[in-house]
Amino acid sequence: MVKEKIKHFPISAFTVIMGLSGLTLVFSKFAHAGWLPNWCFNLSFILVSLMFVLITSMYLLKILMFREFVTEEFRHPVKVNFFPAISISLLLLAVVTEQLSHNVSFWFWITGTVLHTVLMLKAIGYWIEFNYQIHHFNPSWFIPAVGNVLVPISGMDHAPMLISYFFFASGMFFWFVLFVIFLNRVVFHGQLPEKFIPTLFILIAPPAVGFISYTKIFFVWDSFSLFLLMMGYFFILLLLSMYRSFTRLKFYMSWWAFTFPMTAITLATTLAYEKTGIQELQYIAWALGGISVILIAIVAWFTTVHLIKGEICVMEDS
Repeated sequence: MVKEKIKHFPISAFTVIMGLSGLTLVFSKFAHAGWLPNWCFNLSFILVSLMFVLITSMYLLKILMFREFVTEEFRHPVKVNFFPAISISLLLLAVVTEQLSHNVSFWFWITGTVLHTVLMLKAIGYWIEFNYQIHHFNPSWFIPAVGNVLVPISGMDHAPMLISYFFFASGMFFWFVLFVIFLNRVVFHGQLPEKFIPTLFILIAPPAVGFISYTKIFFVWDSFSLFLLMMGYFFILLLLSMYRSFTRLKFYMSWWAFTFPMTAITLATTLAYEKTGIQELQYIAWALGGISVILIAIVAWFTTVHLIKGEICVMEDS
């Protein structure tokens, strides 16, 4: 029974770390601003650390015991895009631990950056080399681009600026390219399968993370940073207008795709408030932070319920 669970342990489980890391960073920012007590950050940090150890250990066991199934996932036209979630988790933990230990943050960052470079190039290489069909495309393809844009957030403190700019430029480039493909896919080729509907929230992540990264690199509040922030808000409004598409979804692990993008836009808004002092941005940050906490609580509850029922770590449809 345990072997079967390990055998079918999903690579998408690393999106749990992404969501919880984003929440931990929100709590850190809010505590620094005096909006929340520091124990919220401490508790969230302990939780994300434990989950990272648990999920990483489970997937390492899967690699050791069922290498052929990992290889099959890596060659899957959809699942391959979730592998960079591993390196993104490391990059987020680098940001989380930065205020606690510069050395620990560095090792998370360098490991995450090297691993992400390999996984990102492999994923893009598969896009080019294999004969994908348009129905294979879904917003999870944005994950490698999001990882690229995450690198500078800690990278500016750990490496020369050119490295950060390389990842920022390549990540933003692929965001623009993939968004064009996304529009083609959803407008002319039918609705996404139900299990991928939650991944629509990933559309919020590239402009939100791009705003944070751009601000970290150039220390400015200008027309391009404002453009990125407003694009993040646009996608939130777009998805809110489509709320009926999300209210009756069957539970899948892809529900965790709701979480990190919401925490990312919350962080971007908080940073924008720090840069400008515009009071309305503070209220938006509070609202988005509250929504993020509620979303993560709901998704975590459903995950726990379905885990207890034995409906997670089972054979999935291709």
